[in-house]
Amino acid sequence: MLVPLPVILGIAFSKTGSRLLQLIPQHWLVLFQSFRIVVELLLLVAFINEKLPVQMTFEGRNFDIVTGLLALPVGYLLAKGKIPGKFAIAFNIIGLVLLLNILVIAVLSMPTPIRYFMNEPANTLVGQFPFILLPGILVPIAYGLHIFSLKQLLKQRTADVKKQGLNQGVHTTIPG
Repeated sequence: MLVPLPVILGIAFSKTGSRLLQLIPQHWLVLFQSFRIVVELLLLVAFINEKLPVQMTFEGRNFDIVTGLLALPVGYLLAKGKIPGKFAIAFNIIGLVLLLNILVIAVLSMPTPIRYFMNEPANTLVGQFPFILLPGILVPIAYGLHIFSLKQLLKQRTADVKKQGLNQGVHTTIPG
């Protein structure tokens, strides 16, 4: 899960990555987060089939589905220019917090010495195919989309503030 992080950060903060992010519409990076709805529904099915503990689902302590559900209206409104970028920034921060929440829950549900959630079944499913794609691929995609989106939105916000300052004009008075 953490191996792709330096690569994602390197891309996000490189000149080439910045240029590429300028070509991607801001709302796309938000709308793509809706894939998390399907992931959460699959986790629920695994729980129903007694393959995953309840805390790994939205019936337990995993509220990551909120990110997927919010991605649709936030992305749509961002595309239409009907919400300021600060709401999309808040969406991304909330999404990262919810992602971190489920990652902590997942680790504390594994059969290890630091296991906190003792209900069965233990979280071993994420070590089996195709569920291994969750921590190996889907989690990095989720946090990568948040990082790229935040980079875009914060850069846009900085540009807007500079433009606003130029439009208002800086009036200086020369004494004398």
